[in-house]
Amino acid sequence: MTIRKIGVLTSGGDAPGMNACVRAIVRTAAYHNIEVMGIVRGYEGMIHGDIRELTTRDVGGIIQQGGTILQTARSEDFRTKRGQREAIRQLNESGIDAVVVVGGDGSLNGARALASYGVKVLGVPASIDNDIWGTSMSIGVDTALNTIIHAVDQLRDTASSHNRAFIV
Repeated sequence: MTIRKIGVLTSGGDAPGMNACVRAIVRTAAYHNIEVMGIVRGYEGMIHGDIRELTTRDVGGIIQQGGTILQTARSEDFRTKRGQREAIRQLNESGIDAVVVVGGDGSLNGARALASYGVKVLGVPASIDNDIWGTSMSIGVDTALNTIIHAVDQLRDTASSHNRAFIV
C-alpha cells in the first residue's frame, strides 16, 4: 500500500523541538509528494476530527516558537476502546494512511493502541524527562537541560554579586 496522506500529532506535555519535528515531517512529506494533515490537540483532536491540512507554508518560521503549533492535550476518552475506535473512524474519514505521533511515554502508548487496530504508526520520542524506553535521548531533553544550566548560572552570578549563597 502506498502512503499518500499522513497525519501528524503532538501529544502530552510539550517539549522544545516539537515544532522543528513537525516542520521536518511536513517538508520531507512534501518532497515525497505526501499530503500532511495536522491533528490538533493530540488524541483528543483525533477523536473529534480536529484535523487540517499542513503545508510547507504553514510550518515556515516555527522552529524558534515554544510549545507546539498543533497544540497538545491529554485525552481520557482515547484510553477507552470506544474513544480509540472513534479516533480511527476520524482517520479513515480524513483519508489518512498513516500517523506520526510526536510525544512521550503516554503518547507512544497511544500509538501502540492505534497500531493494534492496524493503523500504520511512527512514533517520535519527545519528552524533557528522557524516560522513553529504547531511546538514548528524546526531543526536548538537550534544550531543557541547557535552559536549567543557564538559569542556575544566572542565579550563581546574582548570588555572587550580593556576596550570598542561594540554595536551588
